[in-house]
Amino acid sequence: MTMLCFALAALWYLMPHPALIVVICFLPLGALFVLNQTFWLVSLFVLFSFFRIHEAIPALYSLKIPLLLSLGALSALMWHTLISRQISPFWHPSFTWLAVFWLLVVIGAVLSSNPGLAITYFKNIYWKIIIMTLAIAWLVDSQIAVRKIATLIILAGSLIGIVALYNSAAGIGLVEGSRVTIGRQLGSVLGDPNDLSLVLMFPLAFALSFATTKGIGFSRLLGAIGLVLAMSAVIATQSRGGLLGSVAVFGIFGLRLIRSKSLLIMIAIIGLSLLFAVAGISERQSGGAAEEGIDASAMGRLYAWEAAFKMAIDNPLTGVGLNNFYANYYFYSPHWDGLNHAVHSTWFGVLAETGFLGLAVFVGIIVSLVKTSRESLLLLTSIQHQTSPYLMATALAVYAGIVGTIVSGTFLTQGFTWPIYILAALCIAISRITQNYSQIEKTAQV
Repeated sequence: MTMLCFALAALWYLMPHPALIVVICFLPLGALFVLNQTFWLVSLFVLFSFFRIHEAIPALYSLKIPLLLSLGALSALMWHTLISRQISPFWHPSFTWLAVFWLLVVIGAVLSSNPGLAITYFKNIYWKIIIMTLAIAWLVDSQIAVRKIATLIILAGSLIGIVALYNSAAGIGLVEGSRVTIGRQLGSVLGDPNDLSLVLMFPLAFALSFATTKGIGFSRLLGAIGLVLAMSAVIATQSRGGLLGSVAVFGIFGLRLIRSKSLLIMIAIIGLSLLFAVAGISERQSGGAAEEGIDASAMGRLYAWEAAFKMAIDNPLTGVGLNNFYANYYFYSPHWDGLNHAVHSTWFGVLAETGFLGLAVFVGIIVSLVKTSRESLLLLTSIQHQTSPYLMATALAVYAGIVGTIVSGTFLTQGFTWPIYILAALCIAISRITQNYSQIEKTAQV
């Protein structure tokens, strides 16, 4: 108590303002709110960080909402993990793959060609991804929590879809005259149409799953609306990677409805062709029909992938380091046009920045997640009578999202960004919940 009085006196001495008294009075209430709303703080922080909502809505930009949410979320996580023990950490085989990969990333950052770039990215973004991956997996521990997080993802995706479509109609921030972006003037990640399509593809899987699931009432309508908005916005980005990933997501749901694989493949080819036509891919300034042979966009990717391979050859165990591909492009690219370029591939990006060893572990993560998702779906099918349809819908959405990531990863850089890690966390959480219900089922039978 003496220390507290001393601290308050020192604070008043430094800032003798009447408003300070009001802040101190509400401080206990604020702390209580933070400790009681851990799930919402973590979920909102992840959604703001991933969907960049504060950049999509400029009025929110100056409020520093992600920073405030991060402070509350981290404080609550530390309290409930170390002191109150309300959060019960557990381990999963997929966590082992993730932990090894994270260790390789840290080692690679220290030994990178430009440690400043690597460590800055790690401090600003990547460590938050690591912490929140664990937090989501441990916090989403019930069917109610699964329903909440899936609904939030659809709502956030719908919001970004609306902003993207508005920008497209109003001609705001268009790239190459036709490709929609968001927050380009703020330097937002969504200012790149390929990255925007990646962000939109994530809620697309959840919206499609909700829209095709029976017995969830109004949420099915919410899913249908989110599906239309997300898909329309992906089309507006004119991203080939985004369209391929979206078709892969639809394909997963098609497999559950269409038994003939040859028919499904034919439908996928026709659907992809229609999407390319509707999106106006042939009219793009880069990668359009006006360019003969292999277009400039495709050649740019081939040059970048060759540069990535050469980086891994020179640094097979550590790569060039986190966030160092762009800075090293000049030294490894066979073609220099006066500008450094992004790698535009998840696989080659991981290869360049973590080496062959890092890529092998990353592939291990993906295989582990696919295996876990399939096991969860099979188990849920057998105990579906005692679980909520939201659990099955979200499990299917996560599986479709992982497959979409695998396909779109050929053209989109997502090895060190939020999507794959959120999917990993939800995949592990759903596996845990499903296993618990399976044990209950076995006990009841005995």
